Amino acid sequence: MRKFATIIVLALTMLASAVPLAHAVQPDEVMADPAQEARARELSRELRCMVCQNQSIDDSDATLAKDLRLLVRERIAAGDSNNQVLDYLVARYGEFVLLKPRFETHTLVLWLVTPLVLFGGGLGLWLHVRRRARNAPRALETAPPLSADEQARLEKLMAEGSDRPA
Repeated sequence: MRKFATIIVLALTMLASAVPLAHAVQPDEVMADPAQEARARELSRELRCMVCQNQSIDDSDATLAKDLRLLVRERIAAGDSNNQVLDYLVARYGEFVLLKPRFETHTLVLWLVTPLVLFGGGLGLWLHVRRRARNAPRALETAPPLSADEQARLEKLMAEGSDRPA
């Protein structure tokens, strides 16, 4: 009976983790026009909650996220395009409000550092492996010869090894 209860709890836990999280948009925020609401939801997924910082305002329950969702809906109702809404919010809160920063000169570092670091690391690894492969034969060539005592020990060990059954 105890195993059954454990299996039920595990199954419910897995089921709960597989269900997508509900959006934080409240019913009183929803716009009457479905097309405008779809635009608002699309924009809300692109904007960062300034409190949670790793969530979109569409997913966040923070008060500031709700204010931003309402502001997006106000701008859409006023007739702004998606780019105008985003530009308004960037002007007001900075580039950080965007979950995916724009590819511009002042955000070039954000976009190029990761590929450059990966390329540099790969190049460094390739050079390291190449250097080791080139130096490996030299290391064997420059190894000092065995002394008479070491040679005798080696021959004794090899003789003992050949006496053992395979």
